[in-house]
Amino acid sequence: MPTKPHDKKIYLASKSPRRRELLRQVGVEFELLMLRNDPARCVDVSEDERPGENPHEYVARVAMEKGAFAWNVLQMRRAPLRPVLSADTTVTIDGIILGKPANPDEAFEMLGRLSGRTHQVLTSVAVHHNHMAEQVTQVSNVRFAQLSPAQIKAYCASPEPYDKAGGYGIQGLAALFVEHIEGSHSGIMGLPLFETAALLRKAGLPL
Repeated sequence: MPTKPHDKKIYLASKSPRRRELLRQVGVEFELLMLRNDPARCVDVSEDERPGENPHEYVARVAMEKGAFAWNVLQMRRAPLRPVLSADTTVTIDGIILGKPANPDEAFEMLGRLSGRTHQVLTSVAVHHNHMAEQVTQVSNVRFAQLSPAQIKAYCASPEPYDKAGGYGIQGLAALFVEHIEGSHSGIMGLPLFETAALLRKAGLPL
């Protein structure tokens, strides 16, 4: 089913509440297109690292695969073919990818590694629509202050670290840890709005 000329809505292939908030902030209407990521029920797109894959390659691949899978689902369902926006965010330091911590010990170790140092937050955004399949990765440098074990432990006792790459969210309590940023604040949250808007314009949205 083709897109209607007046249809300005997109599909968001992400469960991240931060990405929803950022899209609403800039007036982009969206419909959620949720992908399965429960290992017990199988996953639609694997987020496991591949051998030899660096952080830039990893985040770009996952974002593109999420969007491609969602686009194929829409075609199979014969749903209106609006643009599909997908994204993936990872935190890296010393060439190591820091995913989402599974428990307080993992969160404590991650934040201890970031303490007093500069790390990179990579968010890759992809848009699929008709014959368009484009992706861009935004990189921000974030420097943390030196954190005491007590500060890290207190943060790990909150619910914040456990659904976020690198074990922290800059829009929450961890904002107190950040000494300096070079890059995109919205990108660190999970969706760089400047780059996202440029891709959506290419897909025909009047932003």
